[in-house]
Order: sequence, then structure tokens, then C-alpha cells
Amino acid sequence: MKNIAQTFIFFLLLVLIWAGITGDLDFLGIHCTLWSPYVLPSPSLVAQYLWDNTLNGKLPLSMLITLRRLLIGYAIGLIIGVPLGMLAARFRMMRNTVGVLGLGFQGLPSVCWVPLACIWFGQTEAALLFVVIMGTLWSVLLSTENGIRNVPPIYARAARTMGSSPMHTLLFVTLPASAPFVVSGMKQGWAFAWRSLMAAEIYVSVISGFGIGQYLHYGRELQRMHQVVGVMFIIILVGLLADKLIFSPVEMWLHRRWGTARD
Repeated sequence: MKNIAQTFIFFLLLVLIWAGITGDLDFLGIHCTLWSPYVLPSPSLVAQYLWDNTLNGKLPLSMLITLRRLLIGYAIGLIIGVPLGMLAARFRMMRNTVGVLGLGFQGLPSVCWVPLACIWFGQTEAALLFVVIMGTLWSVLLSTENGIRNVPPIYARAARTMGSSPMHTLLFVTLPASAPFVVSGMKQGWAFAWRSLMAAEIYVSVISGFGIGQYLHYGRELQRMHQVVGVMFIIILVGLLADKLIFSPVEMWLHRRWGTARD
């Protein structure tokens, strides 16, 4: 409860400072407008935009479209990345080839995939999914590889002593033991996928549905800064909710389960 109170007070102070420098506290006798609304909109303008476009259904619909793209691309990235990471941890040749490739691509900004996606797939959903997959795949691959390689070798030796085959040991001993590291990589992959999709939606206009990133782009084009800041708020909120409600609880449970939790 104390942590929640500290977080609430901190963000409340940030909003009050924001309101103070954009003229939203005039009713308190505080007149301090440092920037024009075209440069930095006030909290009231942003809140009004979010309220109006939530009521008319535009923002909820765009969120559903964006989340559908995100979940599909993220799932494909997991399906490809986890097995490749297992193979890279198990076989030196895979580690020296695919592992090094993943390490190189991990440092490549996701927006760099957008021009290639547009050329290869055109202005389609496939282009957006490709960018999301590329944003997810490499971090999941590397975290899976590192997690499996950091499992104490005694686990695998004990399993083999009891008659476990190499594949059975990998799937039912080593992989579960590396689960905290794998989930951490999945969380990192989610963050990369989310940012990748935002970059892709800004540059790829798909007529099948406008996502949140496209509203951010059009807000910039039309100089509607309250729309830009409002969409940024939604992007941040989705990232926080995914971490606090999904990944952090699972990660904490796994660390407790395997005795690696910090006090």
C-alpha cells in the first residue's frame, strides 16, 4: 500500500507541474503559461481528447486493432524464438551462427525493418506483423539461450543418471529450470514488440484498420499536439499494465518457485 501511495503522489506532482506550466491552474490564481498549446498541450486538453474519442469508439477500436496485431506477431516471435534459443544453447554450431546473428540483430533498431517490410509486403498487415516478429524474435532467442546455459549442470547430470534422454532432459529439466530467465526475455520481447509495432504503424498505412500508432502519426501531421500526447499516454499505459498485471507476477512466482527471489 505504501508503494502505491508513493507512486500516486509522484505522478500527481508531475501532473500538477504539467498543469502549472500550461495554464491549467489559472482558477487557483497561478498564471504561468510557458508554452503554447501547439507545443505542449495542457492536461485538460489531453483529457478531453481521450474522453471524447473513447466515447465515440475511435480509440477503443484502434486499440483492439493494434493489440490484435501485437498479439499475433508476438506469438509468432515466441514460437520461433524459444526453439531457436534452445537449439543455440544445446549445439555450438547454432550458437556460433544463429546466436551471433541474433546478437547482431538485437542491437538493430526496430524501425530499420520498416522500409524492408514495405518493399517486401507492401502496405499490408503482413508488413506490420513482420516488424513485430523481428522486434520479438531476437530478444526471446538470446534470453532463452542464456537462461538454459546458466542452469547448473548438476540438474542435467542428475536427470541423465536417472535415465532421462537428452531431449527429455532439455524439455522437462533444463527448460523449466531456466523459466525465470525465459520469462524475463519474454517481457523484454513484449516491450520490443510494442515499440516495433508503434514504429511500423507510424510509417505503414493499412486501410484494413487504423491503429494507435497511426493516430500518433496523423496527430503530428495535423499539428494536434493534444492528440499526440494523448496517444503517447495510452502507449505508456498499455506497457505498464502488461508489465504489472502479466509479466511481473509470473516472473516473481517463478523466482520464488525456484528459490532465486530477492528479499
